[in-house]
Amino acid sequence: MNHIALGLYLSGQYEAAIDTARQSIRQYPNFPLPYRWLAAALGQVGPAEEAIRELHKAIAVAPSSFNMYVRDRMPWMRAEDYAHMVEGLRKAGWEG
Repeated sequence: MNHIALGLYLSGQYEAAIDTARQSIRQYPNFPLPYRWLAAALGQVGPAEEAIRELHKAIAVAPSSFNMYVRDRMPWMRAEDYAHMVEGLRKAGWEG
């Protein structure tokens, strides 16, 4: 489900990414990655309050994972996909 949310986000299908990330989080609440895609997608479409709330959850669920995947681009992630993800997270309030 996380990979589907990621693909939907990167293809600009933000509403579908939000729905899929939420479904993934309901099924696997301790898996940290879909929280990041939910926050980024909400950052792209709003509302701002919800995006900020989900960004805080994305960080709180697994701070070291968030740092690893967001502060530093993973070598397998294309630069343009990383920039797109960071754009959504910044719109959600991330200041990193």
